[in-house]
Amino acid sequence: MIHTNLRSTAEMCGGALMRNHDEETMIQGVCTDSRKIQKGCLYVPLAGERFDGHDFAAQALADGAGAVLWQRDRGTPPDGSVIMVDDTLAALQSLASSYLGQSGVKVVGITGSNGKTTVKDMVTSLLETRYRVHKTQGNFNNQIGLPLTVLAMPEDTEIVVLEMGMSGRHEIELLSSIARPDVAVITNVGEAHLLQLGSREEIARAKMEIISGLKPGGLLVYHGDEPLLHQVLGEPATLKPEDLNIFTFGTGDRNDDYPTGMMFHARGMIFTSSRHAGEGISLPLLGRHNVVNALAALAVARHFGINDDQIRQGLTGLKLTSMRIECIETVHGVTVLNDAYNASPMSVKAALDVLADMKGYRRRIAVLGDMLELGSGERDFHAEIGNYLSPERIDLVYTYGPLSLHVAEAAKSRLPEGRVQAFTDKERLIDAVCGEVSEKDVVLVKASRGMKLEDVVEALKSLTGGKNDVRG
Repeated sequence: MIHTNLRSTAEMCGGALMRNHDEETMIQGVCTDSRKIQKGCLYVPLAGERFDGHDFAAQALADGAGAVLWQRDRGTPPDGSVIMVDDTLAALQSLASSYLGQSGVKVVGITGSNGKTTVKDMVTSLLETRYRVHKTQGNFNNQIGLPLTVLAMPEDTEIVVLEMGMSGRHEIELLSSIARPDVAVITNVGEAHLLQLGSREEIARAKMEIISGLKPGGLLVYHGDEPLLHQVLGEPATLKPEDLNIFTFGTGDRNDDYPTGMMFHARGMIFTSSRHAGEGISLPLLGRHNVVNALAALAVARHFGINDDQIRQGLTGLKLTSMRIECIETVHGVTVLNDAYNASPMSVKAALDVLADMKGYRRRIAVLGDMLELGSGERDFHAEIGNYLSPERIDLVYTYGPLSLHVAEAAKSRLPEGRVQAFTDKERLIDAVCGEVSEKDVVLVKASRGMKLEDVVEALKSLTGGKNDVRG
Protein backbone atom coordinates (compact mmCIF):
# COMPACT_ATOMS: atom_id res chain seq x y z
CA MET A 1 0.00 0.00 0.00
CA ILE A 2 1.02 3.62 -0.32
CA HIS A 3 3.77 4.54 2.16
CA THR A 4 5.03 8.09 2.00
CA ASN A 5 5.43 11.21 4.12
CA LEU A 6 2.94 14.02 4.72
CA ARG A 7 4.71 16.44 2.39
CA SER A 8 4.65 14.00 -0.53
CA THR A 9 1.06 12.99 0.26
CA ALA A 10 -0.07 16.59 0.03
CA GLU A 11 1.80 17.11 -3.25
CA MET A 12 0.43 13.91 -4.77
CA CYS A 13 -3.19 14.79 -4.03
CA GLY A 14 -2.87 18.46 -4.99
CA GLY A 15 -3.43 19.74 -1.46
CA ALA A 16 -1.72 21.89 1.16
CA LEU A 17 -0.55 20.68 4.56
CA MET A 18 -2.17 22.74 7.34
CA ARG A 19 -0.34 24.06 10.39
CA ASN A 20 3.23 23.38 11.43
CA HIS A 21 3.29 19.61 11.49
CA ASP A 22 6.28 17.39 10.80
CA GLU A 23 6.27 17.00 7.03
CA GLU A 24 8.31 13.81 7.34
CA THR A 25 5.59 11.99 9.32
CA MET A 26 4.91 8.77 7.41
CA ILE A 27 1.47 7.85 6.07
CA GLN A 28 0.69 4.21 5.34
CA GLY A 29 -2.52 3.23 3.61
CA VAL A 30 -5.75 5.10 2.88
CA CYS A 31 -9.17 4.68 4.44
CA THR A 32 -12.56 6.21 3.59
CA ASP A 33 -14.47 4.42 6.37
CA SER A 34 -13.94 5.97 9.81
CA ARG A 35 -14.91 2.66 11.42
CA LYS A 36 -11.89 0.93 9.88
CA ILE A 37 -9.06 3.29 10.75
CA GLN A 38 -5.58 1.75 10.80
CA LYS A 39 -2.76 3.40 12.70
CA GLY A 40 -0.89 5.89 10.52
CA CYS A 41 -3.36 5.82 7.61
CA LEU A 42 -4.72 8.76 5.64
CA TYR A 43 -8.43 9.24 6.29
CA VAL A 44 -10.30 10.58 3.26
CA PRO A 45 -13.77 11.90 4.21
CA LEU A 46 -16.22 11.57 1.34
CA ALA A 47 -19.61 13.24 1.19
CA GLY A 48 -22.78 11.53 -0.02
CA GLU A 49 -26.45 12.43 -0.17
CA ARG A 50 -27.08 11.15 3.35
CA PHE A 51 -23.70 11.38 5.04
CA ASP A 52 -20.56 13.47 5.26
CA GLY A 53 -17.31 11.78 6.25
CA HIS A 54 -15.98 15.12 7.51
CA ASP A 55 -18.21 14.64 10.56
CA PHE A 56 -15.93 11.76 11.61
CA ALA A 57 -12.53 13.29 10.82
CA ALA A 58 -11.72 14.29 14.41
CA GLN A 59 -12.57 10.78 15.64
CA ALA A 60 -10.44 9.26 12.87
CA LEU A 61 -7.44 11.24 14.12
CA ALA A 62 -8.19 10.20 17.69
CA ASP A 63 -8.35 6.57 16.56
CA GLY A 64 -4.85 6.73 15.10
CA ALA A 65 -5.13 8.12 11.58
CA GLY A 66 -1.86 9.79 10.60
CA ALA A 67 -3.64 12.60 8.75
CA VAL A 68 -6.96 13.55 7.19
CA LEU A 69 -7.96 15.29 4.01
CA TRP A 70 -10.31 18.23 4.47
CA GLN A 71 -12.46 19.89 1.80
CA ARG A 72 -12.20 23.68 1.89
CA ASP A 73 -15.96 24.29 1.89
CA ARG A 74 -16.59 22.12 4.97
CA GLY A 75 -15.84 24.64 7.68
CA THR A 76 -13.10 24.49 10.29
CA PRO A 77 -10.95 21.34 10.21
CA PRO A 78 -10.11 19.41 13.39
CA ASP A 79 -6.84 19.74 15.28
CA GLY A 80 -4.14 17.43 13.97
CA SER A 81 -2.45 16.67 10.67
CA VAL A 82 -4.79 18.02 7.99
CA ILE A 83 -4.27 18.30 4.23
CA MET A 84 -6.59 20.93 2.75
CA VAL A 85 -8.01 20.15 -0.72
CA ASP A 86 -10.68 21.55 -3.00
CA ASP A 87 -12.48 18.21 -3.36
CA THR A 88 -11.72 15.09 -1.33
CA LEU A 89 -12.84 12.62 -4.03
CA ALA A 90 -10.76 14.35 -6.72
CA ALA A 91 -7.82 14.41 -4.28
CA LEU A 92 -8.21 10.67 -3.65
CA GLN A 93 -8.15 10.08 -7.40
CA SER A 94 -5.09 12.32 -7.87
CA LEU A 95 -3.28 10.52 -5.06
CA ALA A 96 -3.96 7.14 -6.73
CA SER A 97 -2.86 8.38 -10.13
CA SER A 98 0.36 9.83 -8.70
CA TYR A 99 1.09 6.62 -6.79
CA LEU A 100 0.66 4.60 -9.98
CA GLY A 101 2.86 6.96 -11.96
CA GLN A 102 5.64 6.85 -9.39
CA SER A 103 5.49 3.09 -8.94
CA GLY A 104 6.33 2.27 -12.55
CA VAL A 105 3.95 -0.72 -12.56
CA LYS A 106 2.30 -1.91 -15.74
CA VAL A 107 -1.47 -1.39 -15.81
CA VAL A 108 -4.14 -3.57 -17.41
CA GLY A 109 -7.61 -1.99 -17.59
CA ILE A 110 -10.65 -4.17 -18.31
CA THR A 111 -14.21 -3.14 -19.10
CA GLY A 112 -17.23 -4.55 -20.92
CA SER A 113 -20.93 -5.22 -20.46
CA ASN A 114 -20.37 -8.85 -19.49
CA GLY A 115 -17.38 -10.95 -18.54
CA LYS A 116 -15.05 -8.20 -17.28
CA THR A 117 -14.72 -9.73 -13.81
CA THR A 118 -14.11 -13.20 -15.25
CA VAL A 119 -11.47 -11.84 -17.64
CA LYS A 120 -9.89 -9.87 -14.78
CA ASP A 121 -9.59 -13.07 -12.75
CA MET A 122 -8.18 -14.99 -15.75
CA VAL A 123 -5.64 -12.29 -16.58
CA THR A 124 -4.51 -12.15 -12.96
CA SER A 125 -4.12 -15.92 -12.68
CA LEU A 126 -2.09 -16.07 -15.89
CA LEU A 127 0.17 -13.13 -15.04
CA GLU A 128 0.80 -14.39 -11.50
CA THR A 129 2.78 -17.30 -12.94
CA ARG A 130 5.58 -14.81 -13.65
CA TYR A 131 4.83 -11.45 -12.01
CA ARG A 132 3.70 -9.94 -8.72
CA VAL A 133 0.14 -8.90 -9.52
CA HIS A 134 -2.48 -6.81 -7.72
CA LYS A 135 -6.11 -6.78 -8.88
CA THR A 136 -9.49 -5.21 -8.22
CA GLN A 137 -11.29 -6.98 -5.39
CA GLY A 138 -15.05 -7.43 -5.41
CA ASN A 139 -16.90 -4.54 -7.02
CA PHE A 140 -14.24 -1.87 -6.35
CA ASN A 141 -14.40 -0.78 -9.98
CA ASN A 142 -15.83 2.74 -9.82
CA GLN A 143 -14.59 6.29 -9.16
CA ILE A 144 -13.99 5.46 -5.49
CA GLY A 145 -13.17 1.76 -5.66
CA LEU A 146 -10.52 2.00 -8.37
CA PRO A 147 -8.40 4.60 -6.51
CA LEU A 148 -8.69 2.58 -3.29
CA THR A 149 -7.59 -0.54 -5.19
CA VAL A 150 -4.55 1.30 -6.51
CA LEU A 151 -3.63 2.76 -3.11
CA ALA A 152 -3.84 -0.69 -1.50
CA MET A 153 -1.32 -2.02 -4.05
CA PRO A 154 1.82 -3.49 -2.44
CA GLU A 155 4.96 -1.52 -3.25
CA ASP A 156 6.58 -4.51 -4.98
CA THR A 157 3.68 -4.97 -7.44
CA GLU A 158 4.78 -5.37 -11.05
CA ILE A 159 1.38 -5.42 -12.81
CA VAL A 160 -1.97 -4.13 -11.56
CA VAL A 161 -5.18 -5.43 -13.16
CA LEU A 162 -8.03 -2.95 -12.81
CA GLU A 163 -11.67 -3.59 -13.58
CA MET A 164 -13.55 -0.50 -14.78
CA GLY A 165 -17.31 -0.30 -14.38
CA MET A 166 -19.74 2.45 -15.31
CA SER A 167 -23.38 3.50 -15.43
CA GLY A 168 -23.03 6.44 -17.81
CA ARG A 169 -20.80 8.32 -20.22
CA HIS A 170 -17.39 9.70 -19.20
CA GLU A 171 -17.10 7.47 -16.12
CA ILE A 172 -14.65 5.06 -17.76
CA GLU A 173 -12.88 8.06 -19.29
CA LEU A 174 -12.23 9.28 -15.74
CA LEU A 175 -11.03 5.85 -14.57
CA SER A 176 -8.74 5.53 -17.58
CA SER A 177 -7.25 8.97 -16.88
CA ILE A 178 -6.45 7.83 -13.32
CA ALA A 179 -5.00 4.46 -14.29
CA ARG A 180 -3.24 5.30 -17.58
CA PRO A 181 -3.33 1.65 -18.77
CA ASP A 182 -0.63 -0.03 -20.84
CA VAL A 183 -3.22 -2.57 -22.02
CA ALA A 184 -6.98 -2.01 -22.31
CA VAL A 185 -9.53 -4.81 -22.77
CA ILE A 186 -13.17 -4.50 -23.88
CA THR A 187 -14.94 -7.83 -23.41
CA ASN A 188 -18.15 -6.98 -25.30
CA VAL A 189 -21.08 -4.59 -25.64
CA GLY A 190 -24.37 -5.77 -24.17
CA GLU A 191 -27.64 -4.25 -23.09
CA ALA A 192 -26.81 -3.40 -19.47
CA HIS A 193 -27.27 0.33 -18.74
CA LEU A 194 -29.65 0.90 -21.64
CA LEU A 195 -31.83 2.68 -19.09
CA GLN A 196 -29.10 5.29 -18.55
CA LEU A 197 -27.55 5.45 -22.02
CA GLY A 198 -30.47 4.76 -24.33
CA SER A 199 -28.75 2.71 -27.05
CA ARG A 200 -26.09 0.08 -27.60
CA GLU A 201 -24.17 2.64 -29.67
CA GLU A 202 -23.85 4.86 -26.62
CA ILE A 203 -22.84 1.86 -24.50
CA ALA A 204 -20.10 1.07 -27.05
CA ARG A 205 -18.89 4.67 -26.88
CA ALA A 206 -18.84 4.51 -23.09
CA LYS A 207 -16.78 1.30 -23.14
CA MET A 208 -14.35 2.67 -25.75
CA GLU A 209 -13.54 5.53 -23.37
CA ILE A 210 -11.06 3.13 -21.80
CA ILE A 211 -8.52 3.99 -24.52
CA SER A 212 -8.70 7.73 -23.78
CA GLY A 213 -6.09 7.29 -21.04
CA LEU A 214 -4.16 4.46 -22.72
CA LYS A 215 -0.44 5.21 -22.86
CA PRO A 216 1.11 5.96 -26.29
CA GLY A 217 1.88 2.70 -28.03
CA GLY A 218 -0.57 0.88 -25.75
CA LEU A 219 -2.50 -2.23 -26.70
CA LEU A 220 -6.28 -2.40 -27.13
CA VAL A 221 -7.74 -5.92 -26.96
CA TYR A 222 -11.41 -5.99 -27.94
CA HIS A 223 -14.23 -8.28 -29.07
CA GLY A 224 -13.94 -8.20 -32.83
CA ASP A 225 -17.36 -9.75 -33.47
CA GLU A 226 -19.03 -6.55 -32.23
CA PRO A 227 -19.48 -4.15 -35.18
CA LEU A 228 -20.27 -1.25 -32.85
CA LEU A 229 -16.76 -1.37 -31.41
CA HIS A 230 -15.28 -1.15 -34.93
CA GLN A 231 -17.63 1.75 -35.63
CA VAL A 232 -16.84 3.69 -32.47
CA LEU A 233 -13.10 3.12 -32.80
CA GLY A 234 -13.26 4.83 -36.19
CA GLU A 235 -15.32 7.81 -35.05
CA PRO A 236 -13.44 11.16 -35.04
CA ALA A 237 -14.76 11.96 -31.55
CA THR A 238 -13.12 8.86 -30.02
CA LEU A 239 -10.00 9.82 -28.09
CA LYS A 240 -7.11 7.55 -29.05
CA PRO A 241 -3.47 7.39 -27.97
CA GLU A 242 -0.61 7.74 -30.42
CA ASP A 243 0.62 4.54 -32.05
CA LEU A 244 -2.36 2.50 -30.82
CA ASN A 245 -1.91 -1.26 -31.21
CA ILE A 246 -5.00 -3.42 -31.70
CA PHE A 247 -5.75 -7.10 -31.10
CA THR A 248 -9.19 -8.62 -31.72
CA PHE A 249 -10.71 -11.83 -30.39
CA GLY A 250 -14.07 -13.53 -30.91
CA THR A 251 -15.68 -16.44 -32.70
CA GLY A 252 -15.28 -15.14 -36.26
CA ASP A 253 -12.23 -16.08 -38.31
CA ARG A 254 -11.46 -12.43 -39.12
CA ASN A 255 -10.27 -11.92 -35.56
CA ASP A 256 -6.63 -12.15 -34.53
CA ASP A 257 -7.63 -15.09 -32.33
CA TYR A 258 -10.72 -17.29 -32.49
CA PRO A 259 -11.67 -20.81 -31.36
CA THR A 260 -10.82 -23.63 -33.76
CA GLY A 261 -12.11 -26.46 -31.56
CA MET A 262 -14.03 -26.90 -28.31
CA MET A 263 -14.79 -29.95 -26.21
CA PHE A 264 -16.95 -30.02 -23.10
CA HIS A 265 -16.30 -32.01 -19.96
CA ALA A 266 -17.98 -32.17 -16.57
CA ARG A 267 -16.30 -29.10 -15.09
CA GLY A 268 -15.08 -27.04 -17.98
CA MET A 269 -13.82 -26.83 -21.54
CA ILE A 270 -10.84 -27.88 -23.63
CA PHE A 271 -10.20 -25.67 -26.63
CA THR A 272 -7.78 -24.73 -29.35
CA SER A 273 -7.61 -21.43 -31.17
CA SER A 274 -6.04 -19.93 -34.26
CA ARG A 275 -3.23 -18.59 -32.09
CA HIS A 276 -3.00 -21.54 -29.71
CA ALA A 277 -3.06 -24.67 -31.85
CA GLY A 278 -1.70 -28.11 -31.01
CA GLU A 279 -2.42 -29.46 -27.56
CA GLY A 280 -5.74 -28.21 -26.26
CA ILE A 281 -5.95 -25.65 -23.47
CA SER A 282 -7.97 -26.81 -20.47
CA LEU A 283 -10.27 -24.18 -18.98
CA PRO A 284 -11.92 -24.97 -15.63
CA LEU A 285 -15.01 -22.95 -16.55
CA LEU A 286 -18.24 -23.88 -18.26
CA GLY A 287 -19.50 -22.26 -21.44
CA ARG A 288 -18.49 -21.29 -24.95
CA HIS A 289 -18.59 -17.64 -23.89
CA ASN A 290 -15.84 -18.34 -21.35
CA VAL A 291 -13.64 -19.72 -24.12
CA VAL A 292 -14.02 -16.34 -25.82
CA ASN A 293 -13.27 -14.62 -22.51
CA ALA A 294 -10.16 -16.78 -22.24
CA LEU A 295 -8.94 -15.58 -25.64
CA ALA A 296 -8.98 -12.01 -24.34
CA ALA A 297 -7.01 -13.04 -21.25
CA LEU A 298 -4.53 -15.03 -23.34
CA ALA A 299 -3.89 -12.00 -25.55
CA VAL A 300 -2.92 -9.98 -22.46
CA ALA A 301 -0.79 -12.83 -21.11
CA ARG A 302 1.09 -13.22 -24.41
CA HIS A 303 1.69 -9.47 -24.49
CA PHE A 304 3.55 -9.80 -21.19
CA GLY A 305 5.55 -12.84 -22.28
CA ILE A 306 3.61 -15.64 -20.57
CA ASN A 307 4.57 -18.96 -22.22
CA ASP A 308 2.55 -22.13 -22.87
CA ASP A 309 3.54 -23.88 -19.65
CA GLN A 310 2.68 -20.80 -17.61
CA ILE A 311 -0.68 -20.51 -19.40
CA ARG A 312 -1.59 -24.05 -18.40
CA GLN A 313 -0.40 -23.43 -14.86
CA GLY A 314 -2.36 -20.19 -14.60
CA LEU A 315 -5.62 -21.62 -15.89
CA THR A 316 -5.32 -24.70 -13.70
CA GLY A 317 -5.12 -22.48 -10.61
CA LEU A 318 -7.88 -20.10 -11.73
CA LYS A 319 -10.14 -18.82 -8.94
CA LEU A 320 -13.19 -16.79 -9.90
CA THR A 321 -15.18 -14.19 -8.05
CA SER A 322 -18.25 -16.00 -6.67
CA MET A 323 -21.71 -16.22 -8.22
CA ARG A 324 -20.47 -16.26 -11.82
CA ILE A 325 -21.49 -19.73 -13.04
CA GLU A 326 -20.15 -21.19 -9.85
CA CYS A 327 -20.73 -24.95 -10.03
CA ILE A 328 -21.93 -26.34 -6.71
CA GLU A 329 -22.49 -30.02 -5.95
CA THR A 330 -24.98 -30.42 -3.12
CA VAL A 331 -24.83 -33.38 -0.76
CA HIS A 332 -28.13 -34.54 -2.24
CA GLY A 333 -26.81 -35.01 -5.77
CA VAL A 334 -28.25 -31.80 -7.21
CA THR A 335 -25.84 -29.69 -9.27
CA VAL A 336 -26.38 -25.92 -8.96
CA LEU A 337 -24.99 -23.37 -11.41
CA ASN A 338 -24.92 -20.19 -9.36
CA ASP A 339 -24.83 -17.21 -11.72
CA ALA A 340 -26.88 -14.86 -9.56
CA TYR A 341 -24.49 -11.90 -9.52
CA ASN A 342 -25.89 -10.04 -12.51
CA ALA A 343 -27.90 -10.50 -15.69
CA SER A 344 -28.47 -9.01 -19.13
CA PRO A 345 -29.96 -10.59 -22.26
CA MET A 346 -26.47 -11.47 -23.52
CA SER A 347 -25.32 -13.06 -20.28
CA VAL A 348 -28.61 -14.93 -19.70
CA LYS A 349 -28.40 -16.51 -23.16
CA ALA A 350 -24.80 -17.50 -22.49
CA ALA A 351 -25.80 -19.10 -19.19
CA LEU A 352 -28.67 -20.95 -20.85
CA ASP A 353 -26.22 -22.24 -23.45
CA VAL A 354 -24.08 -23.59 -20.63
CA LEU A 355 -27.11 -25.32 -19.11
CA ALA A 356 -28.09 -26.79 -22.48
CA ASP A 357 -24.58 -28.22 -22.92
CA MET A 358 -24.74 -29.99 -19.54
CA LYS A 359 -25.24 -33.54 -20.84
CA GLY A 360 -25.82 -36.61 -18.73
CA TYR A 361 -28.13 -35.03 -16.17
CA ARG A 362 -31.69 -36.19 -15.49
CA ARG A 363 -33.19 -32.75 -16.03
CA ARG A 364 -31.93 -29.26 -16.86
CA ILE A 365 -33.78 -26.63 -14.83
CA ALA A 366 -33.55 -22.86 -15.21
CA VAL A 367 -34.48 -20.41 -12.44
CA LEU A 368 -34.52 -16.96 -14.03
CA GLY A 369 -35.13 -13.59 -12.37
CA ASP A 370 -35.62 -10.08 -13.68
CA MET A 371 -32.94 -8.35 -15.71
CA LEU A 372 -32.76 -4.75 -14.49
CA GLU A 373 -31.78 -1.39 -16.00
CA LEU A 374 -32.78 -2.29 -19.56
CA GLY A 375 -34.80 0.84 -20.28
CA SER A 376 -37.95 1.10 -22.37
CA GLY A 377 -37.34 -2.22 -24.15
CA GLU A 378 -37.28 -4.29 -20.95
CA ARG A 379 -40.46 -6.24 -21.75
CA ASP A 380 -39.20 -7.20 -25.20
CA PHE A 381 -35.80 -8.23 -23.82
CA HIS A 382 -37.48 -10.54 -21.31
CA ALA A 383 -39.77 -12.02 -23.95
CA GLU A 384 -36.68 -12.58 -26.10
CA ILE A 385 -35.28 -14.83 -23.35
CA GLY A 386 -38.50 -16.84 -23.26
CA ASN A 387 -38.33 -17.31 -27.00
CA TYR A 388 -34.72 -18.47 -26.68
CA LEU A 389 -35.83 -21.52 -24.68
CA SER A 390 -36.66 -24.84 -26.31
CA PRO A 391 -37.73 -28.28 -24.99
CA GLU A 392 -34.61 -29.90 -26.47
CA ARG A 393 -32.38 -27.68 -24.33
CA ILE A 394 -34.31 -27.00 -21.11
CA ASP A 395 -36.67 -29.27 -19.15
CA LEU A 396 -38.18 -26.91 -16.56
CA VAL A 397 -38.28 -23.13 -16.20
CA TYR A 398 -39.08 -21.10 -13.09
CA THR A 399 -39.24 -17.31 -13.31
CA TYR A 400 -39.20 -14.72 -10.54
CA GLY A 401 -40.21 -11.08 -10.66
CA PRO A 402 -42.71 -8.90 -12.55
CA LEU A 403 -40.52 -8.49 -15.62
CA SER A 404 -39.84 -12.22 -15.82
CA LEU A 405 -43.55 -12.82 -16.30
CA HIS A 406 -42.79 -11.89 -19.91
CA VAL A 407 -40.11 -14.62 -20.00
CA ALA A 408 -42.66 -17.14 -18.76
CA GLU A 409 -45.36 -16.01 -21.16
CA ALA A 410 -43.07 -16.43 -24.18
CA ALA A 411 -41.59 -19.69 -22.87
CA LYS A 412 -45.04 -21.26 -22.45
CA SER A 413 -45.52 -21.07 -26.20
CA ARG A 414 -42.25 -22.96 -26.69
CA LEU A 415 -42.28 -25.61 -23.95
CA PRO A 416 -44.90 -28.27 -23.18
CA GLU A 417 -47.67 -27.46 -20.71
CA GLY A 418 -46.64 -27.52 -17.07
CA ARG A 419 -42.93 -26.99 -17.69
CA VAL A 420 -42.96 -23.24 -17.03
CA GLN A 421 -43.94 -21.65 -13.70
CA ALA A 422 -43.89 -17.94 -12.86
CA PHE A 423 -43.61 -16.38 -9.39
CA THR A 424 -43.52 -12.90 -7.88
CA ASP A 425 -43.12 -14.24 -4.32
CA LYS A 426 -39.62 -15.55 -3.61
CA GLU A 427 -40.61 -17.89 -0.80
CA ARG A 428 -43.18 -19.57 -3.03
CA LEU A 429 -40.55 -19.84 -5.76
CA ILE A 430 -38.10 -21.48 -3.35
CA ASP A 431 -40.74 -23.92 -2.12
CA ALA A 432 -41.65 -24.87 -5.67
CA VAL A 433 -38.05 -25.36 -6.84
CA CYS A 434 -36.94 -27.23 -3.74
CA GLY A 435 -40.04 -29.37 -3.84
CA GLU A 436 -39.33 -30.44 -7.42
CA VAL A 437 -35.58 -31.00 -7.74
CA SER A 438 -34.09 -34.43 -7.25
CA GLU A 439 -30.83 -36.28 -7.59
CA LYS A 440 -28.96 -35.81 -10.88
CA ASP A 441 -30.82 -32.60 -11.76
CA VAL A 442 -28.80 -29.54 -12.74
CA VAL A 443 -30.25 -26.13 -11.82
CA LEU A 444 -29.16 -22.78 -13.26
CA VAL A 445 -29.92 -19.72 -11.09
CA LYS A 446 -29.57 -16.45 -13.02
CA ALA A 447 -30.84 -12.91 -12.36
CA SER A 448 -29.76 -9.33 -11.81
CA ARG A 449 -28.10 -8.68 -8.48
CA GLY A 450 -31.07 -6.75 -7.15
CA MET A 451 -33.25 -9.89 -7.27
CA LYS A 452 -31.04 -11.67 -4.70
CA LEU A 453 -31.58 -15.12 -6.18
CA GLU A 454 -28.64 -16.43 -4.19
CA ASP A 455 -31.43 -17.14 -1.68
CA VAL A 456 -32.56 -19.91 -4.03
CA VAL A 457 -29.01 -21.25 -4.19
CA GLU A 458 -28.72 -21.35 -0.41
CA ALA A 459 -32.06 -23.14 -0.15
CA LEU A 460 -30.93 -25.77 -2.67
CA LYS A 461 -27.68 -26.27 -0.77
CA SER A 462 -29.55 -26.84 2.49
CA LEU A 463 -32.12 -29.36 1.28
CA THR A 464 -32.74 -32.06 3.86
CA GLY A 465 -34.37 -34.77 1.79
CA GLY A 466 -37.23 -34.48 -0.72
CA LYS A 467 -39.10 -35.56 -3.79
CA ASN A 468 -37.36 -38.61 -5.20
CA ASP A 469 -35.43 -38.83 -1.89
CA VAL A 470 -34.29 -35.22 -1.89
CA ARG A 471 -36.99 -33.29 -0.04
CA GLY A 472 -39.68 -34.64 2.27
